[in-house]
Amino acid sequence: MCDMARPRKPLLSRERIVSTALALIDSEGLPALSTRRLAAELGVSGPSLYNHFTTKDEILDAVADTVIAQVDVSALETGGDWRAGLLGWARSYRAALAAHPHIVPFLAQGPGRRPAGLKMADAAFGGMVEAGWPPAQATRVCAMVRYFVAGSALGSFARGFVDDPSAYDPADYPHLGQAHLLAEHQRQVDEGAFETGLRALVDGLALQFPARPTKG
Repeated sequence: MCDMARPRKPLLSRERIVSTALALIDSEGLPALSTRRLAAELGVSGPSLYNHFTTKDEILDAVADTVIAQVDVSALETGGDWRAGLLGWARSYRAALAAHPHIVPFLAQGPGRRPAGLKMADAAFGGMVEAGWPPAQATRVCAMVRYFVAGSALGSFARGFVDDPSAYDPADYPHLGQAHLLAEHQRQVDEGAFETGLRALVDGLALQFPARPTKG
């Protein structure tokens, strides 16, 4: 009996479509993603994608949710100190977004109906309310953290400066004599700036909204 011929390409699945779409966005940016281009990358015909996703936006939603699913929200769910919870959430959130900066503009629109995005929002808001924050203030704090994280992941401060010393004539820019070295230390500068800002945010919140009094 002859063995059945095996398919030359892996079978199409939602997971394969999403991972390929994310790889394409990572390498070439959001504008590069189209159903035609994605089908070509997968080695299939365009209509076959519609067996798994109805529209391109559904694919983008799935890609975005895959990125957000990487965020660790456990520190907000344990009922511990809200400061530690915010720090842990923000750091994990930034790490996930910084690994995929091209998807950040789409993610910045909010969680929509995406399960992982809604789970993260629920954990952040619930953790802050459980810690004693009034719901309206908890909403603002979560929004503030999201703005801060998304902005920090969207680009690099250090890479914005060219590594050519002649670009910083001391006659014009007397305080930028070392600016050409910033790009060389991009990770250190950017991560340090994020940590400085995050600590300032959390310390400022602690002063503005002290913890609820202990019940006697």
